[in-house]
Amino acid sequence: MKLVMAVIKPHKLDPVREALTEIGVTGLTVSEVKGFGRQKGHTEIYRGAEYTVSFLPKVKIELVVPDDQIEQTMEAIRQAAETGKIGDGKIFIMDVERSMRIRTGETGDDAL
Repeated sequence: MKLVMAVIKPHKLDPVREALTEIGVTGLTVSEVKGFGRQKGHTEIYRGAEYTVSFLPKVKIELVVPDDQIEQTMEAIRQAAETGKIGDGKIFIMDVERSMRIRTGETGDDAL
């Protein structure tokens, strides 16, 4: 099993969720986060004063998928989240050693 963590633009959350549902992903966790990468924030003008926003709003999606579904999952997220502009986000993949469904006690892939 693999943990997929993707940080994307907030307005791309629904397209990504729909793309993942289409390939059979049954659940995910979403967190509102702030951060920066190469984009390094931006400047805004409020009431005539210019100020720098260092951390941009993003959405972090986390889901666990079987090993054989990882490439399909990554591609679904990439295609749905891509705008072609800087700040589209990143996808990270990590190994999951064990998992358990709390309600039933199922473990491994059965817990997904």
